[in-house]
Amino acid sequence: MAEARNLSEHFIHLGFGASAVPQPAFDGMAWYEGYGARHGADGAEGRLVSQYHFAEGWDSWEMHPAGAEVVICTSGELLLTQEFPDGRCEKVTLGPGDYAINPPGVWHTADIATPTTAVFITAGEGTQHRPRAD
Repeated sequence: MAEARNLSEHFIHLGFGASAVPQPAFDGMAWYEGYGARHGADGAEGRLVSQYHFAEGWDSWEMHPAGAEVVICTSGELLLTQEFPDGRCEKVTLGPGDYAINPPGVWHTADIATPTTAVFITAGEGTQHRPRAD
């Protein structure tokens, strides 16, 4: 029998063979190490589908070198800032139903004006983080 799960608590791994694998409950940043162990064999073809609720902007930048990331705003408003390898920065505001794509190798961060929920479809292999200076 099918089981309903909350995407904010139980992310989904999309892998080889068009598989969709529910994940154990998300319990913080250390969770990602286990995810890598569970699905690292899918390499750059694997995708993590996750949902996060934000009350404030991000305190860091991130970058996914192995593939594009799709960001879908489902409620609230998210100001996404992208920093391209050539130094160019672009900003895009996402409202409910809007999406943006973070290309591979593009650093990105977000600012939040009101409580916001977003869904992410991420090629997470090799993801990098750096502190936000502003």
